[in-house]
Amino acid sequence: MWTEASRGRISKIERKTKRYPSDLTDEEWGRIAPLMPRPGRRGRPREVDLREVINAVRYLVRSGCGWRMLPIHFGAWQTAYGWFRELSRRFLFQTIHDIELMLDREQQGREQSPSAAVIDSQSVKAPSADERGFDAAKKIVGRKRHIAVDTDGRLLMVNLT
Repeated sequence: MWTEASRGRISKIERKTKRYPSDLTDEEWGRIAPLMPRPGRRGRPREVDLREVINAVRYLVRSGCGWRMLPIHFGAWQTAYGWFRELSRRFLFQTIHDIELMLDREQQGREQSPSAAVIDSQSVKAPSADERGFDAAKKIVGRKRHIAVDTDGRLLMVNLT
């Protein structure tokens, strides 16, 4: 028989299960949870689960959909977007990338910080671009992206000009 207690327990279990391929595993969440901002000591308690915010951002990046098309499982898109802006402002995603890069290099028996990198650039057409930047006579109106990877192919940096 369904009771309020069992409904609450089942809903908590459903929230913790992996719904999409882009959702964080428990191991991944365990590594980045200490990096998340702590709740404030004063004011209203935080009601948002930051794991769901990260899951929403990962879903968005992987699927390529817009914020307003975010599935309802992640909560209101405005809340996820607001937290995404806050976490981006704190450079949290860059920090997560750098830590995961160092851990992956250590697992492969390499030093944490790479001593060499490979840099490449590519011109990308952008019809909305007004100006043509310097592109060594390629005459492409658009943007140029620069990518740096370590010698094993791990992404170190991306820059758009």
